[in-house]
Amino acid sequence: MRIDDKDWLDADGNPIDEDHRGLVYDIRTLIDRRRALGIFGGVALTSLLAACGVTSDVDASATPTSSGAASPTPTPSSSPAATGPLDEVPDETAGPYPADGSNGVDVLDDSGIVRSDIRSSFGSSSTVAEGVPLTIALTVRDAVTGAALAGRGVYLWHCDRDGDYSLYSRGVEDENYLRGVQETDANGTVTFTSIYPACYSGRWPHIHFEVYEDVATAVATGPIVKTSQIALPAETNDAVYATSGYEQSVRNASQVSLSSDMVFSDDGGIHQLATMAGSAASGYTASLTIGV
Repeated sequence: MRIDDKDWLDADGNPIDEDHRGLVYDIRTLIDRRRALGIFGGVALTSLLAACGVTSDVDASATPTSSGAASPTPTPSSSPAATGPLDEVPDETAGPYPADGSNGVDVLDDSGIVRSDIRSSFGSSSTVAEGVPLTIALTVRDAVTGAALAGRGVYLWHCDRDGDYSLYSRGVEDENYLRGVQETDANGTVTFTSIYPACYSGRWPHIHFEVYEDVATAVATGPIVKTSQIALPAETNDAVYATSGYEQSVRNASQVSLSSDMVFSDDGGIHQLATMAGSAASGYTASLTIGV
């Protein structure tokens, strides 16, 4: 984990010491995922947790396993019927800019946060984030049965064309664009109208999301069912970043890959990589089905 990754820097580019869902939460999240994939040995896991003053149930003598097999990228289903088991989407850090009440700002209890078009700020500002149009279709299913999970609350957010996060980054502290909450429909799907995010230094292009039991729980900043991220494909990134306004993303994207990204590197993002349709001229649709 590198401190030059923007998900761990403040708006002035300084390393963030603040714990946004709790340092132990983030470490456990990263450890649990890597333990499942066999990336860390038991001794390393125990040492990391011990350094944070928490106990671990890791067996130091356990032998890590490896997994290099690729699996198909999930796509949204048009049916609410159970489809059988599917892999649970990995837990990921929310990063330092969630605005979910865990890191200094809470946008979830603001009137106007429940919306499908997240391109503009709401409230006192009406600023619209500019960029290549992007529709985000996220389908939530039960990982055990594959059944669509209707009525769930999904909070989604991402950076703008300049790589800045509203409510946090310098110059956009008074904006709340590119954030919104929606309820999953009968097929377990939420659809957001947005713009394509930038690639900023140290991170692969991505979109953050949290799944809640329902919208009421989300806007009350209640318990989170799942926190994860959507990865955007390289081919689409290249096409978008060749357009006007994304110039700084070209260099940043050339210096990171899915295999080197601090979040997606452990499995190449195979359970989080969106399926894309469209073009840079007309806009794209990013679709992903997740198991929770």
